[in-house]
Amino acid sequence: MKKKITVSAKSMEEATLIAAEQLSVSAELLSGVVVTEPKKGFLGIGGSLGEYSFEYGKDNADKAMEFIANVLKNMGLENAKASYNTELYNTTNELAVVIEGNGDDVGVLIGHHGETLDSLQYLSSLAANRRENDEEKSYSKLTLDIEGYRAKREATLKALAVKKAEQVLKYKKSVILEPMNPYERKIIHSTIQEIEGVSTNSIGSENNRKVVVFLDATKN
Repeated sequence: MKKKITVSAKSMEEATLIAAEQLSVSAELLSGVVVTEPKKGFLGIGGSLGEYSFEYGKDNADKAMEFIANVLKNMGLENAKASYNTELYNTTNELAVVIEGNGDDVGVLIGHHGETLDSLQYLSSLAANRRENDEEKSYSKLTLDIEGYRAKREATLKALAVKKAEQVLKYKKSVILEPMNPYERKIIHSTIQEIEGVSTNSIGSENNRKVVVFLDATKN
């Protein structure tokens, strides 16, 4: 977590030294901005000190973005860029991160049905919420998307759910879908709930759980 401090001083140089001493860190590690400029009085009378704000350390967003940037660099995706919704983060502490290819093929980060993307999201969340010994706990929920993949996948799953529901209603036989993660199964379940005559449940364990679509007379 970033440590912040505001000090009063005659100049930025003086303020930096004061902040460094109070935070017990090297002055080179501080990031400072001028809040209010110092004012000089007339003949040494009526002047006022300036206000300076300093930050030290990394917050959850800094840690996540640094981790993702290193992944992109190590995979040779030099043009790909990651960004996050700063307004959402500042108000809710939630990190909604998006990676854009900018000419690089970032499909390798998505993988089969988003499996690689989900793994990268998990690792990025771990990086964001990693704590040093002297840091306070501050959890940030992190979601990761790549060039709008999540929305496209959701649309595909909804269309699949409708198609399978129609098959069940037509042929009067249950249908078992391929294994999906919890997020994708939830989309299937929610979509089927809106269709009369069919229902769903899940079978299997852990990463092999599948959605079953079946006839449900109670919904007619």
